[in-house]
Amino acid sequence: MNFDLKLLLAALGLALVLEGIPYFLWSEKMPGYLRFLSEQPPATLRKMGLAAIISGLVFLALARRFL
Repeated sequence: MNFDLKLLLAALGLALVLEGIPYFLWSEKMPGYLRFLSEQPPATLRKMGLAAIISGLVFLALARRFL
C-alpha cells in the first residue's frame, strides 16, 4: 500500500471547504446552532458523530467502487 500525499492533501482540503460552507453561508444562524449542539447530551453527540463517520465511509466506498 502506497502513501499518496497528494490524495491526503486533497482530502484535507475538501474537508476544510465542506466545514467552512455553513459558516460562510449561514454565519448569522451558526451561533444559535452551536449553542443548540452544546446543550445536547454526550450520547446524542456521539450518535451524530457515529452517523457522520458511517456516512463518510459509505461515500468513500461508493467513490472507490464507481470512480
